[in-house]
Amino acid sequence: MQIYFWAFVVGGLICVIGQLLFDVAKLTPAHTMSTLVVAGAILDGFGLYEPLIDFAGAGATVPITSFGNALVHGAMADAERYGLVGIITGIFEVTSAGISAAIIFGFLASLVFRPKG
Repeated sequence: MQIYFWAFVVGGLICVIGQLLFDVAKLTPAHTMSTLVVAGAILDGFGLYEPLIDFAGAGATVPITSFGNALVHGAMADAERYGLVGIITGIFEVTSAGISAAIIFGFLASLVFRPKG
């Protein structure tokens, strides 16, 4: 039961940081999202994001910061195995399912709803 509490707290704190970037720093949604992805990547680069996942579970894997974590984690793992080429292949290997799903579901949503623009 305790894991649910910490998942809620950590996930909520990440969302609070995002909301503060919107309201206080007046960042656009794109800048806020990029900032959170880069923050997750930096935390993983220093080896701090995996312990956060172990501690908070879904509270750390569901927010957008985990995408940055996945990018760096995949790049570093494949760089050790395949060298310089592994950096690129590792990024796409780990994140391709999520990126593909976003493209497919975005396309399907555009067929059902009238996109603005």
